Amino acid sequence: MIAWVEPSAGREAMGEPPDGWTVVEWPRDPESDPDRDAVEFVVPNWEVSRSLDALRGLKVIQTRSAGVDWIVDGVPDGVTLCSARGARDAAMAEWVLWAILADVKAARVAAEQQASRTWEHLDLGDVCGARVMIVGHGSIGEAVEARLRPFEVADVVRVARRARDGVHAVDELERLLGGVDVVVNVLPATPQTNGLFDARMLAAMREGALLVNAGRGTTVDTDALLEALHAGRVRAVLDVMDPEPLPADHPLWSAPNVILTPHSAGDTPGAERAAWALAGEQLRRHAAGEPLRNVVREGY
Repeated sequence: MIAWVEPSAGREAMGEPPDGWTVVEWPRDPESDPDRDAVEFVVPNWEVSRSLDALRGLKVIQTRSAGVDWIVDGVPDGVTLCSARGARDAAMAEWVLWAILADVKAARVAAEQQASRTWEHLDLGDVCGARVMIVGHGSIGEAVEARLRPFEVADVVRVARRARDGVHAVDELERLLGGVDVVVNVLPATPQTNGLFDARMLAAMREGALLVNAGRGTTVDTDALLEALHAGRVRAVLDVMDPEPLPADHPLWSAPNVILTPHSAGDTPGAERAAWALAGEQLRRHAAGEPLRNVVREGY
């Protein structure tokens, strides 16, 4: 049996393949590759995901990303899609913590003052005592919350798709937004989350509150966010945007009250190793006929 994997650094973390299996890099021309019908398991990237229909023996697709919006619609019938849920939690949570601290401790202003050689007092804020909301409270949200505890935040408000013990349902979001200082968005991209943070939701946020988006750019209405930023009603730190890549002439680049990073929050050496290690574990589970982890259902 054959597994095709994307040509990416860190693949050694997969470990040894199961007996009878060969792991090779994705070929340049998969549709004409003589071994394509023997491929049962793949670890694709954005580019090669278009070749899946050519693999008639395919049984499992294992992504190295927690989000699967980029591939879910292209999964052939009868093939199991698994995400890398959990592999990038630490990296994502560290970025969220950095984003909050960068805003509260005026990192953008400090960098601008350094560039202009301006010695002027910085207006700094506190994380201690802040009320933080985590929207999309799954494994990444849990990792964010764990890293916030030592900073003695006053409260963490949890919001997810469905209500459960200690977690509010997303249909309560608008009512809850006005009671928090920081809104951390780690939502996936689905038809239900598309444009969720629209003008109405942004208006429901507390005046001067911070929006941190490490989920997907399409969950936020960019035009509505730009209006709120220019009005000074909210601040934002964004790792994801709509559109991506952000065009050089896009108004977000020059908008006030915002810090941007290029969709890199989860891409650290540790996260890459963890994602590859998960792929190796999943391959061994599949070969042994054991249940797979992180099977995607309902687009998640």
